[in-house]
Amino acid sequence: MENEVLELWPELMWIQDVNLREKVAKTWELALERSVLTSDDLRRIPFTLLCGPDLKVTFMDHKRSVVHIARDAGRKINEMYHGELTVDMDVLIAGAILCDVGKLVEYNLDENGKAVQGAYGNYLRHPFSGVSLAEQCGVSAEVCHIIAAHAGEGNMIKRSTEAYIVHHVDFMTFLPFKERLKV
Repeated sequence: MENEVLELWPELMWIQDVNLREKVAKTWELALERSVLTSDDLRRIPFTLLCGPDLKVTFMDHKRSVVHIARDAGRKINEMYHGELTVDMDVLIAGAILCDVGKLVEYNLDENGKAVQGAYGNYLRHPFSGVSLAEQCGVSAEVCHIIAAHAGEGNMIKRSTEAYIVHHVDFMTFLPFKERLKV
């Protein structure tokens, strides 16, 4: 596992299955290799292109918060639902870490260093490119399902419990920025 990826994602160490952890890290390594974005860019650019350039919440702020909140939700479900509804924590954390990895090939930087939708992203949104990157690294279908289902595209399929968690955490930490009242 490259230090650059581990510095971006200390949460990788929460994945108990070492094989899965390595595949998730490899997916991020592949995405960084194919992207014009660097680790520093990910710590600088806004987490969404839809809320304007003055947004202070960075890509990595948002992504890491999604992983933390999803983990906490998964733990509570496992603790309080008496085994009637269970969450595979490794799958959940891996999916949360990977859900937006496709944005690394979806985005470009303009002449001012601002993140913009790239030509590739005009054709394939990040759920599709994220699944492609993850499959190239041997990530399981149950984790790829979370990547595919986390955004609006997932509304067309049945979601696993882990996919529901990541979807809702991602949207509950995005929609208030996009749709908040300006009073």
